[in-house]
Amino acid sequence: MIRKIVITGVFLSFTTLSGCASQAVTGTHLEENTAFSLGMDKSDFTISNRRDSGIKTSYLVKTNSGQQYSCYVTGTFSIVGRAVSDAICNEKGKLARNPLLR
Repeated sequence: MIRKIVITGVFLSFTTLSGCASQAVTGTHLEENTAFSLGMDKSDFTISNRRDSGIKTSYLVKTNSGQQYSCYVTGTFSIVGRAVSDAICNEKGKLARNPLLR
């Protein structure tokens, strides 16, 4: 009986700790990860149209020079804390390419 309670408690804590992107991904995460991905300073672009869907956060980036990018990150909470991926960005009007193959 005690074993069942412990297993149920562990399961509930894992499901409670896993979170969606709207809670895991902050504006600071978006700015820092986008700046790193694009090789720019945070003051060189603006972020707009944030959309959270499950663990994925999609958003638009417009640079001060007028370039536009579609970007996304994934984020969740786990037993070890908050985890947010690097930003994946593609310039609008250009074919999406795998950043690892550049």
